[in-house]
Amino acid sequence: MNPHPQPALTIGSDLLDRRYQPRFKLAVEIRVHSKVSGLVKGQTVDISESGVSAILRNELGVGELVELDFSLPFGRVNTYAIVRQRSAFRYGFHFAESNCIDKIIRPTCRTLALGQQVSEKS
Repeated sequence: MNPHPQPALTIGSDLLDRRYQPRFKLAVEIRVHSKVSGLVKGQTVDISESGVSAILRNELGVGELVELDFSLPFGRVNTYAIVRQRSAFRYGFHFAESNCIDKIIRPTCRTLALGQQVSEKS
C-alpha cells in the first residue's frame, strides 16, 4: 500500500502537462552532443516549451542524456535533454534543465504561436 498516493498523482499530472505542450513548426540546424555517438548534426522539426524534435543523420539511444545546441530568434540554446522517442530518423527530446526556457524557448514559442494564428486566418 502506498502511504503517499497524492504526490505520485501530482507528479504524474505534472509530467502529462509538460508532455502535451503546444508544438510549433521550427526548422533550424541542431547539434547533438552524445557520449555514445559523438557529435550528431541535424535539423529541428518542431519545438515546445518542454522539448524539441529533430531529424538526425546518426543514431542515438532512447533514454540517453545528450547536450543540444541550436539557435532561436531570442538567442542560442545550449541545454541538456533526454532522448524520449525515435521513429526512423526523427527523434523527440525532452529538455532536462530549464536554464534557457524562460529567456529563449518560451518567448520563441509565443512568437511562433502568434505567427501560426496569423497564417491560419489568412
